[in-house]
Amino acid sequence: MTQRSLLVRALWFVLVGWWLTPLVVNVAWLLNATIILLPLGIKLINLVPTVLTLREPRSVVDPDSTGRGQSSLLVRVVYFLFVGWWLSWLWANVAAFFAVTIVGLPVALWMFNRLPYVTSLYRFDG
Repeated sequence: MTQRSLLVRALWFVLVGWWLTPLVVNVAWLLNATIILLPLGIKLINLVPTVLTLREPRSVVDPDSTGRGQSSLLVRVVYFLFVGWWLSWLWANVAAFFAVTIVGLPVALWMFNRLPYVTSLYRFDG
């Protein structure tokens, strides 16, 4: 994928990203709640920073490069079932509110970048 200019990303945010992001967040949460459509919901959650500002998609952490790899699948499933499904919804909607306020945009970006981890302890390198 090619790197998008700051101007294009800013225009995307002003025209589309600010209103589309809360919609994507809540659709992803509804998909996660169905369990059957959970993989699609997780995919949408991972794309939230891209929807907001056209940020390039991230890659999974290489355990050798950071010393902190992914948590085991069992731990991630238990976390998601008891905490991740509801905390991610709350986290993402608070972040969406911050994004709409413009002043809170840096906080929103920080929160959206951590959304996959809040949802299922899923780590990215960026």
